[in-house]
Amino acid sequence: MFLDLLMAPLTAPVTGLTWIAEKVLDQAGAELNVKENLGKQLLALQLAFDMGEIPEAEFERQEEELLLAIQALEEQETVMSGFDD
Repeated sequence: MFLDLLMAPLTAPVTGLTWIAEKVLDQAGAELNVKENLGKQLLALQLAFDMGEIPEAEFERQEEELLLAIQALEEQETVMSGFDD
């Protein structure tokens, strides 16, 4: 415990950077999973339509929702990458 207090000025910056890096990776992973899941839903929807399980009007409605959600994520990624420059 006492040694931890003595080493804190040296280890705190590294610990802080590690924590920040973990949070960034968690957020990036979550966004990637959302986009990946939307893509999978779109493929499943296409398959259901191709097999005649859903009518064309329902397919088009759901497809538009999924494509708009994917587009919104891509636009958000573009905005966020603009902050990196």
